[in-house]
Amino acid sequence: MGEPTVLVGLILGVFVAAFFAIAFLVYKLRILHKYIYKLDEDSNRHGGELVGEVLKSHGVKFVFTLCGGHISPILVSCQNLGIRVLDTRHEVTAVFAADAVARLSGVVGVAAVTAGPGLTNTVTAVKNAQMAESPVLLLGGAAATLLKGRGALQDIDQMSLFKPLCKYCATVTRVADIVPVLRKAIQIAQSGTPGPVFVEFPIDTLYPYPIVKKESGLKEAPRGLSQRIVNWYISNHLHGLFAGAWDPQTKDPLPVDIPLPNQSQVDECVRLVSKSVHPVVILGSQSTLPPVPAEKLRRALEELGIPCFLGGMARGLLGRNSNLHIRQRRRDALKEADLVILAGTVCDFRLSYGRVLNRKSKIIAVNRNKSQLFKNSDMFWKPTVAIQGDPATFIVSLHQALKGYNCPADWVDMLKERDIEKEKANSLKSQESVKQHLNPLKLLFTLENIMSNNSIIVADGGDFVGTAAYILRPRGPLTWLDPGAFGTLGVGGGFALGAKLCRPESEVWVIYGDGSLGYSVAEFDTFTRHKTPVIALVGNDACWSQIAREQVPMFGSSIGCDLEFTNYHIVADGYGGKGLLLSNSSTAEIDSTLSRAQDLARDGTAVLINALIGKTDFREGSISV
Repeated sequence: MGEPTVLVGLILGVFVAAFFAIAFLVYKLRILHKYIYKLDEDSNRHGGELVGEVLKSHGVKFVFTLCGGHISPILVSCQNLGIRVLDTRHEVTAVFAADAVARLSGVVGVAAVTAGPGLTNTVTAVKNAQMAESPVLLLGGAAATLLKGRGALQDIDQMSLFKPLCKYCATVTRVADIVPVLRKAIQIAQSGTPGPVFVEFPIDTLYPYPIVKKESGLKEAPRGLSQRIVNWYISNHLHGLFAGAWDPQTKDPLPVDIPLPNQSQVDECVRLVSKSVHPVVILGSQSTLPPVPAEKLRRALEELGIPCFLGGMARGLLGRNSNLHIRQRRRDALKEADLVILAGTVCDFRLSYGRVLNRKSKIIAVNRNKSQLFKNSDMFWKPTVAIQGDPATFIVSLHQALKGYNCPADWVDMLKERDIEKEKANSLKSQESVKQHLNPLKLLFTLENIMSNNSIIVADGGDFVGTAAYILRPRGPLTWLDPGAFGTLGVGGGFALGAKLCRPESEVWVIYGDGSLGYSVAEFDTFTRHKTPVIALVGNDACWSQIAREQVPMFGSSIGCDLEFTNYHIVADGYGGKGLLLSNSSTAEIDSTLSRAQDLARDGTAVLINALIGKTDFREGSISV
C-alpha cells in the first residue's frame, strides 16, 4: 500500500512543479510573449479606430448615438475620420434615425449605444427595423471580457435580447476580430431580406492597451505564488486580446447577396399579364430597396401602364399626380381585378390576411422573404406564381419582356374616376364646421397645397396621421416615411433627423398626433444642436383618438385616452426650436402659419406647429387593432 501512494504523490508533485515552472518561465519571458502575440504594449491605438475605418470604407456618413463610456472610442474615431456623429436624447431615437438613413440612402444605418440600459432602450426601434426590413447596424458596449458575469456595471445578457430581433449577433472577443466581424455584419444586414444586426464590444476591445492593462488588476510587483498565477493569467489574457490587432486587414465591403427572379418565372408572368384585362399592382416598401434605383422602377411602372396601389416606402414612387397611382377604394378594385401583382406586399393585416383578394384572380406574389411570400396562403388566398426574389428587379424584368404591352385604358380610367370622386367627397368634408378649433381635414388640405415639391413626409401618429394619409400626396420616390408593419409610435424625431441629414435641401414635415409627440418632443433639442431644421405639425385634439374611436362606443369609457390641449409650442421653444400655436380656423390664418413655419425652417430653425383640432366623423369605424 505504501509504495503506490508514494509513487502517485511523486507523479503529482512532478506535474505541479512542471506547471509552476512553465508558468514562471512564461511570466518572465515577456519579450517572447510580445513576439508571439505581435504586441506593442506602448501603442495608444484602440479598437474604436478599426470600427471607424470599417464604417468609412462602407460609405457610412452618419453615426447616431447617446454617449456612454463603453463606446467613447468609437465615437471619437468616427469624428476623426469625418463621419458625422449625432447624439440624440434617447437611444431609441438613434436607431430610428439610423433606420431612416438606411431607407433613404441605400447605405446601412448605424447606431452606437452604451451597455445595459443603453441597449435595452433600443429594443422597440430594432424590432421596428426588423419588421420594416431596414438594414441597421447596432453597435453596443459591454462589460470587459474578464468581468462578464461578475457583476460589472451594466453587465447583462445582451445577446439573448437581440438574437430574436436581428439577422446576426456577434460579440467581439479580440481586437483583431473587429474588422471581419463588422464586415460580415454589414453584409448580412443588406443581403437577402434586409434587417438589423448587432455587434457587441466588450469595453476592453475598444480602449488602448495601456489603459486596459492599467484597469485589469495586474500587479506591478506580485507577492506570493497566488498573485503571480493571477498576474500570469491576466497578462496572458490581455496579450491574446490584443494579438495581431494592428495587422493589415482589408476593410472593403463584402458582396451583398440579393435573391433575383429567374427568367422562366418572368416568362410565366408575362403570359399571365398579357391575358389580363383588369390587372393591378400593389407595391410595398421592399420594392424600393437597392439594387434597382427608384427612378428606374418608376419608369418601368409608367411604361407598363398598370394601375398601382402604393404602401409604406413605396408611397410617392409615381409622384404627386400620376394617373396610374390609385389611392382610394382599394378593396373594390381588388374584387374586380383579374390579376394582382403583390410586389413586396404581404398578406397580413394590411390586406386583411389575404381575404380582400378575389379567389378568381390570378395572383403573382414576389418577395425576398419566403415566409412573407406565403403569409396566410392556403388559408385565405393562394398565389398563382410565387417568386422569392427582389420585387423591383422583377417589375423591371417584366417591363422589358412586355415591351409594347398596353393595359386597357378603360380599366385605368374607371379606377381613377373613383379616386377623383372619393377625393371630392373628402374635400367637401374639409369644409364642414366642427364644435371647436380646426377641422383637421381643412388643415391637411391647406398643407397639401403649400407643401414644397421636394418635401419628405414623416408619419408618426394614429388618427391624425391616418387622416393625413388620405390627403397628403408624397412628392416623389422615397419621400414618405412611416413605421411599417409594427405600427410603432415614437418614430417621428429619429425619422425626421435621418431624413433631413440625407436630404438637407428638402423640407421635412413630421405629421404628429399629440399622443405620439410625447415620445420624441425632446429631440427638438437635437434638431437645434445639430442644425437640422425640420417642421412638426401636431394635430392636437387632447386625446388618443385612434383608441377612443372604438373604446368609447364599445365600453362607454374614455379611460386612458384623454389628454389636455397642452402648450406643445412652448415646449419646442424651451428646447431651442420655435413653437407656433394654430387655433384660428380661418383659411388665411392656417395658410399664414404654415408658410411662416416654412420660412423659419429655411432660415435654419426647427419648428413645431401646435394645431388645435376638433372631432370629425372622418374615418369613422376605423379600428386600432
